[in-house]
Amino acid sequence: MAALESRKHISQDSGFPITIHPNFSEKIKDHVPPEPPRKEIFPDKDRAAFADPDKKALLAGSKRVDLTESIGTVLEDIQLSQLSPQQLDELALLVNERGVVFFRNQDLTTDQQERLFEHYGTLDRHPAQKDVRHVVIRGSRDDHREVMKYTPWPQGDFHADTSFEINPPSYSLLRMEEHPPLGGDTAWVSGYGLYDTLSDALKKFVEGLHAVHTSRLQYDTILDLWGVGPNRAPIDSHHPAIRTHPVTGLKALNVNPGFVTGFAELKKYESDKLLDFFHFHIHSADDHSVRWKWDVGSAAMWDNRCVLHRVIPGTYEAPRRGIRTTVFGEKPYFDPASEGRAEREARLKKASANESKTPNAEEIAINTPA
Repeated sequence: MAALESRKHISQDSGFPITIHPNFSEKIKDHVPPEPPRKEIFPDKDRAAFADPDKKALLAGSKRVDLTESIGTVLEDIQLSQLSPQQLDELALLVNERGVVFFRNQDLTTDQQERLFEHYGTLDRHPAQKDVRHVVIRGSRDDHREVMKYTPWPQGDFHADTSFEINPPSYSLLRMEEHPPLGGDTAWVSGYGLYDTLSDALKKFVEGLHAVHTSRLQYDTILDLWGVGPNRAPIDSHHPAIRTHPVTGLKALNVNPGFVTGFAELKKYESDKLLDFFHFHIHSADDHSVRWKWDVGSAAMWDNRCVLHRVIPGTYEAPRRGIRTTVFGEKPYFDPASEGRAEREARLKKASANESKTPNAEEIAINTPA
């Protein structure tokens, strides 16, 4: 936090830093991004669409352990480096369904991770990423409650990776190379569950909104706090507040505190109040969240289209270093004919119950009067 420009300007009255407007911070106003704005791309069909729904190849030699009812699965006795294309497709489908899948004791190298993830599409590139094939993820020891006084991006809060892009990432894979023995956990929350737990009235209202996803706040913070020049100019994208997953066909909340600053159709105070509610809604969703304790060699693969995540800040001193790869996803869309996960489960349960009540031909014959 010492790198913040505000730390160089201390109030003589309070003894605390003075917030510096970005236009008057030389680190921010003088930066010229070297790359042009992105245009929409159209990725190939999601690899999960080619998977066996039963995932027989993936699960044949591994043990599946679901961590919660809603989100998070560990696959044991498996090496990502050894998976066949068919198994990789089935892994994608499992990630679509469970949000995030975890692995322990992986022998994957960075080169192997990059090649593996190209199976899922074109590798994306974070705005601050200088290596075009992966980004290094480190720990968070800042007091985010304090940092937000002086730089606007809530970097410690829940988000989907670069959700402000025209084509936000679909899949992300993070593999840990260094990690403290305690601290540095990551939490995920299910977008399916966040949608399902809204009231029916609020569901209908939010389905008609576009969330304003922006990189403007992150742009300033990258320059000021990280000391790295963003590759691209800031961007605002208006994405559906409820999106439809292209593989599962399920509705998921597409609002996150990290990058969403309002709703295009609402006025400022209306947006602010709705954002306040979603901040509460996301942080209180313990029944739809999972927290992962990392080890060196562990990995997590998640689907940014149906989960949010955040690193848990700590005071640990040991290094934390992970390698993350992501791939471009489709431009978010909302299909009014799609359904929520709980709605689908209820529909299938009702259909199964009705089917079991239908007498078969033998029962009809026995019960027919002579």
